Order: sequence, then C-alpha cells, then structure tokens
Amino acid sequence: ACDLMNQGILALVSSIGCTSAGSLQSLADAMHIPHLFIQRSTAGTPRSGCGLTRSNRNDDYTLSVRPPVYLNDVILRVVTEYAWQKFIIFYDNDYDIRGIQEFLDKVSQQGMDVALQKVENNINKMITGLFATMRIEELNRYRDTLRRAILIMNPSTAKSFITEVVETNLVAFDCHWIIINEEINDVDVQELVRRSIGRLTIIRQTFPVPQNISQRCFRGNHRISSSLCDPKDPFSQSMEISNLYIYDTVLLLANAFHKKLEDRKWHSMASLTCIRKNSKPWQGGRSMLETIKKGGVNGLTGELEFAENGGNPNVHFEILGTNYGEDLGRGIRKLGCWNPITGLNGSLTDRKLENNMRGVVLRVVTVLEEPFVMVSENVLGKPKKYQGFSIDVLEALATYLGFKYEIYVAPDHKYGSPQDDGSWNGLIGELVFKRADIGISALTITPDRENVVDFTTRYMDYSVGVLLRKAEKTVDMFACLAPFDLSLWACIAGTVLLVGLLVYLLNWLNPPRLQMGSMTSTTLYNSMWFVYGSFVQQGGEVPYTTLATRLMMGAWWLFALIVISSYTANLAAFLTITRIENSIQSLQDLSRQTDIPYGTVLDSAVYEHVRVKGMNPFERDSMYSQMWRMINRSNGSENNVLESTAGIQKVKYGNYAFVWDAAVLEYVAINDADCSFYTVGNTVADRGYGIALQHGSPYRDVFSQRILELQQNGDMDILKHKWWPKNGQCDLYSSVDTKQKGGALDIKSFAGVFCILAAGIVLSCFIAMLETWWNKRKGSRVPSKEDDKEIDLEHLHRRVNSLCTDDDSPHKQFSTSSIDLTPLDIDTLPTRQALEQISDFRNTHITTTTFIPEQIQTLSRTLSAKAASGFSFGSVPEHRTGPFRHRAPNGGFFRSPIKTMSSIPYQPTPTLGLNIGSDPDRGTSI
Repeated sequence: ACDLMNQGILALVSSIGCTSAGSLQSLADAMHIPHLFIQRSTAGTPRSGCGLTRSNRNDDYTLSVRPPVYLNDVILRVVTEYAWQKFIIFYDNDYDIRGIQEFLDKVSQQGMDVALQKVENNINKMITGLFATMRIEELNRYRDTLRRAILIMNPSTAKSFITEVVETNLVAFDCHWIIINEEINDVDVQELVRRSIGRLTIIRQTFPVPQNISQRCFRGNHRISSSLCDPKDPFSQSMEISNLYIYDTVLLLANAFHKKLEDRKWHSMASLTCIRKNSKPWQGGRSMLETIKKGGVNGLTGELEFAENGGNPNVHFEILGTNYGEDLGRGIRKLGCWNPITGLNGSLTDRKLENNMRGVVLRVVTVLEEPFVMVSENVLGKPKKYQGFSIDVLEALATYLGFKYEIYVAPDHKYGSPQDDGSWNGLIGELVFKRADIGISALTITPDRENVVDFTTRYMDYSVGVLLRKAEKTVDMFACLAPFDLSLWACIAGTVLLVGLLVYLLNWLNPPRLQMGSMTSTTLYNSMWFVYGSFVQQGGEVPYTTLATRLMMGAWWLFALIVISSYTANLAAFLTITRIENSIQSLQDLSRQTDIPYGTVLDSAVYEHVRVKGMNPFERDSMYSQMWRMINRSNGSENNVLESTAGIQKVKYGNYAFVWDAAVLEYVAINDADCSFYTVGNTVADRGYGIALQHGSPYRDVFSQRILELQQNGDMDILKHKWWPKNGQCDLYSSVDTKQKGGALDIKSFAGVFCILAAGIVLSCFIAMLETWWNKRKGSRVPSKEDDKEIDLEHLHRRVNSLCTDDDSPHKQFSTSSIDLTPLDIDTLPTRQALEQISDFRNTHITTTTFIPEQIQTLSRTLSAKAASGFSFGSVPEHRTGPFRHRAPNGGFFRSPIKTMSSIPYQPTPTLGLNIGSDPDRGTSI
C-alpha cells in the first residue's frame, strides 16, 4: 500500500482478511486515501465480522464494499421458524467462531440447547475416533444430537463431512441439517443435496438478476462480458463473491472518476511517502471519498452503494431446502428469502409431515407374534404378506398419511436387548443401526428402549398375564353320589337298617291282626324291604296296624321326603355347575406356589421387568422376588424359553405356566382348537404397545397424532374387536372345561347310575345261578303249570272255624292261634313209623291228611314239633307235600308263592292204610 501511494493513487481497493484490514484502515485514515475494503474469507469459509473501529466519522476513509455479516440474524430466524430446541453447530478450522457469538448469546437466553464441535481437516480420522472412544450409549446420544445440526464451513469441507457421517450411519433420513455460507454456488448446492439424506436447508447470498435477458450484460453505459453476466455460465458459477464485488467496485470508481472529470474537480494523484513521520495527507482525499460515497452502480452484485456509516446495506439471502423421506439426488426448491429490511419472506414449514407423505417408502422391521404380526401368505418367489392387529394399525396410518412400506422380519427373531458391548440386537438393533425406519410388533414401551429409539404414543395398553392349561375334567363314574358326602351316605344306609330292625321288633312285640287272604308277613326280611321301598318312594306290602309302628313309619317317611328332595335339588346343581378346581387365579397365586413351574422368554421385556422388580430391595410387593427366584433357576435356562411359541407349546403339553403379554395370551386362549387354555393377570396396565422409530424421527409426532385420532373416533376399538372378540368360542377365565348354558347332559354325568344298575343285574344273575345250583343239589323239581294246584283256603278256613266253635267237641280246648300248618316234606319222612309219631293232636280230636298230586315236587320246611305232635299219618305211599306254608296267628293261611293254584274241594279222608278212619273221634279230615 505504501508503494502504491508513492506511485500516486486516487483510491485504494483491497480484498483481504480481517487481520490485514485493520492495518490498511489505519494507513488510509492517516493518508486520507479512500479505502474500499472487500472482505475475503479463506478458501470459501463463511465470513466473520471484522469489527473495524470507527472513532471519528470525518477521519474514517474506509468503506466496506461487502455488506455486514448477517449470519447471526439469518440463522436465528431460521432456527426459530423450525422451532429447534436442541442442535449442534459444526465449523471448520478456518472459521472464527467469535463471528456467531451474538447468535449463541441469543439462543442461550431463549433456553435452547446448543453444542459446538470443530471439524478437523482429516474428517475420516475424526469420525473413526468417535467410534473408538465412545460407548454405545454415548454414541446413541451423539446420533440424537446429529439429528439437528448447523454447518458453518466451506462447501468442499461440508461435502466431505456429510459423506462421512452418512456412510457411517451416524445420521439417517430423519435428520435435518442447515448449511449456511455466502460462497455456495449452484453446483455446490446440487452436490450437497446428492450426498445428503434427510432434510437439508441451504442458506446462501444471492444477487438479483434482470428478467430481461438482453439487459443482463448492460449496466448503464457499461457492457459486461457474457461469461460474467450469464448466471448459467460455468465461469460465472465458479466466481467467488469477493471477485464479483471487486468487479463492481472498479465500476463504481470508474463512474466516480468520470464524474470528477465532468465536474472539473479533479485533484492530482496523491504522491505520498507514508514512511516518513512528517508526511502530510492527501488534500483531495475527502472530496474523492464523498464522490465515491454518493455514487452508485448496478453491477454483478446488484446495487452497490454506501450508507452514511460507510457500509453496503444491500444484501439478500436465499433459503433453499429439501423435504423428508426423499432419496439421494432428490430435487431442491426455494423455501424463502431474507433481507435486513423485510426479514423472512416465505414459509419453511415441511409440508411433507402435514398428513402428506405420498411418495415416501418406509422400511419396517417386525417380529412375528400372534395376533399382532402374522404371515398371511407366503408364496415362493413373491414377497410375504402379513396380517395382524399391528399391521392393521400400520395400514390405517399408511392410508391416512399416504406412505408405502416394506416389511421384513428381524434376523434373530427377537425384540432386542442390550448386549455386553452396549449394542442392541433384534428389532431395536435394526433401528439403532439405521437399517430400518420403523419397528412394529407386540413391542412394549420401556425406559431402556426409549434411550435408543423413539416411540409413538401407545396404541394399546399392556399388562403381564399368565397362560395355564385348564384342568382336565376327570370322568366321575359316580357323579350321582356327589350331592352327598360319603359319611352322609353311610348314615343313610345305617338308618335304613336301623329303622327296618325297629319295625320288625315292634311287630314282634305286638303282632298285628292280618285280614283273611293277606299275602304278607312281618319277617325281618320283609321289614327291611318295606323300609327301603318307602325310602326310594316305591311303597311296600306289609300292613302295619299298631300305633307304634305307624308313628315310626310316619317319621321315617318325613325323613325320606326331606332327604330325597335335598338330593334331587343338589344333584341338579352338581350336574349344571362346574366347580373351579385350579387354585391359580392371579399372579400372586402363581408366585406363592411351586408345584407348577413357570417362566417367560429369555431376555425379553417381561424378563427384564420381573428381574428389575424382583432384585429391587425397595420393592414392597414380594410377588416379584418370588417370581424371579422361579424364573431365574439355573440362570434362567431351566424355566425360560427362547420364543413365545415354545412357551405356549410347553403349557399345552406339560406342567408349565407361561408368563407373557396378556394380549398375546388372550388371543391364544380364544383361538385354541381344544379350548385347553385360560389366562390370569393384572387388571392395571402400567405400560403400552407403541411403534418404534429411529431416534429423532420426524414421523413420531404425526404418527402419534393419527393414533390418537383413531382412538378418539373408535376405529382402534373396531380393530381390537376383530382380533379379540368378546364372544369367543373359548372361555378365557375358567380353569376347567365348562358346558354352555342350557347344554344337554352327557353320559359321563350318569355313568354311575348305569354302573349301579349293571351291578344289580350282575348280582341278581349270580344269585339266580346260585339258587339254581342249590335246588339241583337238593333234587328239587319245579312243578308244571298244569299240575300246580291250590287248596281253597277260604273253604278250609270256614271248616276249621266250625270245628273250633263247637261247644260239645272236646277239641274246643285247642287254641286256633296255635295251629300252624306247614307243607310236609315227605322226603324227610321216609318211613311209616316216623309218620305215626306225629299222627294226631294230643289235645284235640282233629286228624289231617293231605291229598297232593304226585306230580307236584317242591321244597318245604318240616312240620314243627309243636304242630307235628298233633298229627297222625298212616301209610302215605308216594305222596308229596302240598303248597301250604304255615298257619297265621289269627287262624288264616298265607298263599303259597308258587304259581296260582286251583282249589281242591273238601272230601272225607279215604282209607290209606294208616288206620285213622276207624277212630270215632276223628271224623273230620283235611
């Protein structure tokens, strides 16, 4: 500059950095040389304010050709428009971070969380060092920070940095970056957009271009080269902004000098020696400075003019941007513009998230879990089709928002858990490593998962349940005996025997008078049979005429009525109501017992939930600690399974209880073909199912909003009832198989009755065979029907009475009640001598002789000694006994149980060789 002054100059034009600008300003002010300063940044790095001091306006000979640095104002306005609250600022080595100090102060006052990071020249080494030094949790937090970033660096460094972070999966499509630099041309913009993913906003300085193409190359009376005035020309595209301002500055000085010549106010060029202390300033400097300040030019940078403070107020910033979800190489459009006077002109709202995601294709990772995600169609060579409750929710979102999706199953078929090195596997791992956009299945929202991924609002409540197998209903052959306890049945049986014995004893002590022709007797056997018959409401044949016996039977009949009525009512209840036999009806019941082992899926959310609560010493409920001891047997390998399907099969075919998501277990229980499952669990939902997205995904809010709308208008309930119907074919909460209301009773309910009947039939057949064998052994013969005769008992009764009522007859002393006639077993009287010993009554003159056909053969009791002592028989060859049983105490005769007999008329006794007919006192024969 001193050398130029020695040669003689009218003005000084400089395009340098801020460091040298201060020295030139001091020299120009001292020598009164107009100084037009054009700030130049190093290698295209954004400018920082130089902070030139202006002590006295009259002594200030430096004019700033380039407008002031408005980066602070522009960035603040854009960040406010995007409503960012947390972001990071990257800057390169050549940028002076003090240039955005004002911006940092303002955002700090507004409560924004801002981080700063310097980008080294070796970007690859810097990124590699991040992976080497950061743990997985720190790296995930760093990824979250990278979702919103501002890049203040030259275009070449920005291209390299974006390429590195995209290739290393530090960012995904959900990121939003802002690149601000005045020195960004159209070629740089296209290259940055091509290399980036997610949303990109570019802020650069722009210059107005005349709409009339013929006027672009003419600025007043000056013609500009076509390579400079055509904005599409490669040469003009590569021009730095500093060079454009140099061009316009030369035009401005040329016009000022020309005006000076026209006004004839030309001053000689200053030939000064700035090294000597006593050098005097140029006398024409002030006049030349005023002429330059009052002048103006319309050049390549638009209107170049100066304000009173010596600065160029004319500046315009263009805001370009892309939208979310588009592929690499997507187009970019102008979002708005900014200038110091009017501020922001345009809207920066991302219309892609305003319920319009058409053209967006999301990659969805899932885990098969009934009924949330299931394979509906698997055709070889074609993509699998999926169905389920979660798929229905995803389809409802896609229909409303307009996006498309591609589904694939997580490689390890797991939901995901943290590993020893801090990484995640399963579905969550696919989202952490940016291989999938969203994850959906029976995925619960947990704090650990929310540290590495984002979740939408819950679309269904979650609770822990237990799947158990219903108790198999055993076949009770004697269900008919169930209404009464065994001790009660024993008491009833004992009561029947006791009452029967008492009835017999009462009749024995006070014998009743029987009507002539009565067919019954008051033996112990008949008494027992009568009591049993009245108990089962079948009646009896023994007439009881005594008062004591009738009182006894009245009380017995009342007892039988009450017992039978109670049995009938209780039997109906037992046949229609099934009692709950399983004692496990809650998680508390499950934790208290050890007979049935239980477990869950290893390393699942349920496993971690029980582990955390079970190992927490401050947990008040001991249920989880008891459950954890069972689940953690043998380090979890004994009772846990690797997949939920394995746990369900283990319950179905073994003694096992499976702890898992209640919604999944309810679906399994409802749709089981055998209805062999039932579920128990908590009624309070402490968590929920949600859709997982990459950390910082822009779709989280719009997905959550749509889910809330589905819940509000009832569509979500319709989807739930589709997979969990209220009236399913199986009962979820009954621990045993129950009949439907009004169902018919099966054979199992009455098997015992048939068994009792079969036992009676078998016993009766056995006794019949035993009797037959006994009769054959005795040589008995059953009389034929035509030879089966019976004496006319009525005629015999009248004859006996007439004999007993004769006053003159000596046999009146004989008591009629003591006569006991029984059939004579002739087989036991083989000789005449034996018959003679019982031929007559000692106290009467009655002689009896039987006239029995030879064909009748039967068994009978031998005449009692008392009766036999009054009979006298002669020779009765080949005679057999008749069908007499015995004489009743009142003088009547019982009818023989043998077939109905025809009566035999009374007739005189023939002479049979017994010499009983010659006795004048024995003139009557029977």
